[in-house]
Amino acid sequence: MKFVLEVTVDDGQPAKDRASELGRILRYWGGNLHHYALEPGDGSAVYDSAYREVGGWRIVATDGTA
Repeated sequence: MKFVLEVTVDDGQPAKDRASELGRILRYWGGNLHHYALEPGDGSAVYDSAYREVGGWRIVATDGTA
C-alpha cells in the first residue's frame, strides 16, 4: 500500500511561516494516526491552524486503486 499526503501551502506567506504551518499539520496528523486502520481506501481531509481544508491524505493499494 501507499500513503499519499497532499497539502497546499500559501505562497503568499514567508517560507518560515509555511514551514511552521506544514510542521503543525504533520504533527497533528501523526498524533491521530492511531485512529485509522491504514487500509486502502482510508483517508481524511487535512486542515490548517485556521481550520481551513488545505489538502488530504489517503491510503491506496500499490496498484494505485483506492
